[in-house]
Amino acid sequence: MKAIVIYYSYSGNTKNIALHIAEALNADTAVIDTVKAYEGDYDAVVEQGHDEIRKGFRPPIKPINVDLSQYDTIILGTPVWWYTFAPAVKTFIESNNLAGKTIYPFATNGGWLGRSIRDMRALCPGAAFQPGLDVHFDDTTQRTPDADVDRWIAAIHD
Repeated sequence: MKAIVIYYSYSGNTKNIALHIAEALNADTAVIDTVKAYEGDYDAVVEQGHDEIRKGFRPPIKPINVDLSQYDTIILGTPVWWYTFAPAVKTFIESNNLAGKTIYPFATNGGWLGRSIRDMRALCPGAAFQPGLDVHFDDTTQRTPDADVDRWIAAIHD
């Protein structure tokens, strides 16, 4: 299995989980980054994200400079924004053909996964979509036990 962890992170929570997964799996990593960074305080960014999701906006993202044909497994991470995955992740998924790949999704959130994983699955026709990981945070404090995260990672090895 050749794996890569691809993630978008606004506050750093998703990045921390992504790097933990990559280290445990000895996987490569790639960051989904918007061309224009979100600006303003937390409330302003939350409102902008809500507006983008409502309108179906897909923010332009920077190239990840990775040849996805070299990977059979993609661990795809996102924060939950308004009950679904971040718009930047939507841009990534819709810009890449993930058919034939095995996808392990994970999402970080402040208490509710919403429809994040289900919505990601719907945009990945032809991919072998695997059970996702739901990681809860209070601001920057992880509430999901590390053991739960590690069990999910171990299932990828199997």
